[in-house]
Amino acid sequence: MFLNLNHYKLDVYKSARELRFECYKILNSLPTEEKFNLTDQIRRASTSVVLNITEGCSRKSEIERKRYFEISRGSVIELDSCFDIIIESEYLNLVDLAKAGNKLKTTFILLSGMLK
Repeated sequence: MFLNLNHYKLDVYKSARELRFECYKILNSLPTEEKFNLTDQIRRASTSVVLNITEGCSRKSEIERKRYFEISRGSVIELDSCFDIIIESEYLNLVDLAKAGNKLKTTFILLSGMLK
């Protein structure tokens, strides 16, 4: 933000931020009993996606950079499992998660491309 670094211009970074935003919107629909479990996990995983992309982009070593992108992609996969639990628990349905699901897929594809 203040540093005006190049990662802000990357599609993967923009997609990850949009995914995080969609995840936070979903949190408002989850029951209060999930506050310290699923809600917290989604909050941390969606933030992890963005922050690991950011940190990876700051690394000079390709090996280090890819490691951060792998961690970020792992958090995307974690979110996918969280969405599965939300549907299984009948907190929301597939239609309710469609926008977040699309952002999840896009972010996963873009991160996978960065790892090639």
